[in-house]
Amino acid sequence: MKRSFLLMAAALFSTGALAQSIWKLDKANAHLTFSIKHLAVSSVDGTFKDFDASISASKADFSDAKFSFKANAASVNTDNQKRDADLKSPNFFNAAKYPAVTFKSTSIKPASSANHYVVTGDLTITGVTKPTTLQLWYRGTKAHGASFQVTGTVKRSDYHFGSKYGSPMMGDDVSFKAAGEFAKTN
Repeated sequence: MKRSFLLMAAALFSTGALAQSIWKLDKANAHLTFSIKHLAVSSVDGTFKDFDASISASKADFSDAKFSFKANAASVNTDNQKRDADLKSPNFFNAAKYPAVTFKSTSIKPASSANHYVVTGDLTITGVTKPTTLQLWYRGTKAHGASFQVTGTVKRSDYHFGSKYGSPMMGDDVSFKAAGEFAKTN
């Protein structure tokens, strides 16, 4: 009887220790920005106004985290209505046909600095999915939640994004930065 109790207690403790925590983005404390070279001498910066993300992890340091992200392509904003309309058109995002930009992580590995990770996953833009590597900084956890910053660079040509615009008009590299706070839901 005592042995059965100990086995049950060990099983319950093991299950609890490995339980996945789900973290949802606090949209009021988050942003997603991007930048691309324009005419080889300047840059165009923008944001997505509508996006969401979630994290699942069983470890307190998020070293086993799985990240999921989705941005509404039609929410792209560069503070220029004509440019924004073009970005939403078939020339770029084709938001009517491909309404979402998504990312789902497939692995996470520690980087050289504490609380920094390399996250690999599948990024989908305009219906094209490619493996992508991102830099993640776990900024810590406080009473209100956990904070993260993600940076990366993708080649627009990999996603047939703005194909009719050559490199003199706009660069191939698009850099982005996302940062936000996440609240634990379970």
